[in-house]
Amino acid sequence: MGNPLFARKPMSVLLAEAHDEGGHSLKRTLGPFQLTALGVGAVIGAGIFVLSGLGAHYAGPALMLSFVLSGTGCALAALCYAEFAAMIPLAGSAYTYAYATLGELFAWIIGWDLTLEYAMGASTVSSGWSNHFIELLNIFHIKMPLWLAYDHWTALDTAEKMVARQMAQASDPTLVPGTQAFLDRVMDFTMAHSPELVQRAHDLVNAPKIFGTEIGFNLPAFIIALIITAILAIGIKESASFNSTIVVIKVSVVLFVLALGSRYLHASNWGTGWHNFAPYGVAGIGTGAAYIFFAYIGFDAVSTTAQEAKNPQRDLPIGIIVSLLICTALYIGVAGVLTGMVHWQDVNIEAPIARAFLDRGLTTASHIITLGALAGLTSVMLVMLLGQTRVLYSMANDGLLPKKFFAAIHPKFRTPYKNTILVGILAAIVGSITPIDQIGKMVNIGTLLAFVIVCIAVTMLRIKSPDQPRPFRTPGIFMGGWLPVVPFLGVLFNGYMMYKLGWVNWARLIIWLVIGLIVYFTYGVKHSRVRNMPQS
Repeated sequence: MGNPLFARKPMSVLLAEAHDEGGHSLKRTLGPFQLTALGVGAVIGAGIFVLSGLGAHYAGPALMLSFVLSGTGCALAALCYAEFAAMIPLAGSAYTYAYATLGELFAWIIGWDLTLEYAMGASTVSSGWSNHFIELLNIFHIKMPLWLAYDHWTALDTAEKMVARQMAQASDPTLVPGTQAFLDRVMDFTMAHSPELVQRAHDLVNAPKIFGTEIGFNLPAFIIALIITAILAIGIKESASFNSTIVVIKVSVVLFVLALGSRYLHASNWGTGWHNFAPYGVAGIGTGAAYIFFAYIGFDAVSTTAQEAKNPQRDLPIGIIVSLLICTALYIGVAGVLTGMVHWQDVNIEAPIARAFLDRGLTTASHIITLGALAGLTSVMLVMLLGQTRVLYSMANDGLLPKKFFAAIHPKFRTPYKNTILVGILAAIVGSITPIDQIGKMVNIGTLLAFVIVCIAVTMLRIKSPDQPRPFRTPGIFMGGWLPVVPFLGVLFNGYMMYKLGWVNWARLIIWLVIGLIVYFTYGVKHSRVRNMPQS
């Protein structure tokens, strides 16, 4: 018998679990439309309305190609996900796939890594949702106290930026808010961090004190996380229906942006040649792609619902690939409209799409875009929390986490309600009291690691189980004796983006994984079901 750390879960056991329809299993209610909607719901969030502005300042009008580049990296991984999802229709996504191919230790690492992606991602999104909700309230001239709208550090940071904007405007009334020159002046005041700016910021926050310490609590983020948790606990069908409604709303808003924005295009903004279209060349397109990769995170969450799909062998590949194609097409369209409406050097970084419409006097359209961003973040949060609970459910069923809690199924709703409530409460707390800008970057590196492992695993399973039925086959694997082209390119592309994230994020990822290994060696190895199975 080999090293138990690399014990693999037999395919026969996986397939038996996939066909379990008992009262302790998840309820199969999702069709191809709901699965595609889950994918679109996970991907289209604030990224399409916000990150496009940052990307434009690196790629210029070639931002459209940056979206193609990021989408290609995701598509390579998506093809590998689709093969696994159709062959092993179980909850757990990359965790389950790694268990079948690379062994228990790698499965634990990827499961713990997915916790980083989904749980921290949901917390990050809840904070982003709160920001757009506050913008919505501002439309109706409703003001929330800063200390109740943000965590303490973010409230102070927000107040300092507000004061810096006032100081910048007062220093030079000719500066136009939203332009790069204005933002540079604001940055100058912020970086100077003068005693006047700090005092005015504290006065603006006006936070209450507990034991002499100022407090801050992001109430909107806390409430929305709990609402999404309640929806998930009630049932997957209800959750999917809610998500599908939200997806229809936000896709309609994106199409509205494309239709109305196309009336204000100026071809000259796209340039007259390559040097105008891509002002910083291929390097700029690559840098833009690295930034906007955040906008693609989430499509892999579709595979976590495999045990709730009516016909997973057919519908999961459809949901994964079609949702990614839809999102990429919409992203390219929005990038084209944005850089056609506004010269790339004048694109607003903070709210690029909304500002482009506001500058043309289209106030109502700008408000509609804010609503679209709000709807987008709602569905992203739902899918991330859904993915997290299904990964924990799978790990608990394998004995790596306490099964009585993390795999407990509600007798009526047939959902893993205990772990759903726990994850939701933790996401609500983290999102409401923590400044999570830096934690959000960890979501990116965690996702890329999952992509790399899935690309490796799909190739290994082709070698170890070549005769296993595959309803969907990733193209380019051992065709005519060639190397596994698609998985190899997936590892290369996504691994390169991991490298570009820098050593700080690598250090955070390693620390997170070390904590996970401590949990595994103190609990998982003692209760693992697979370790007690005969290994071939």
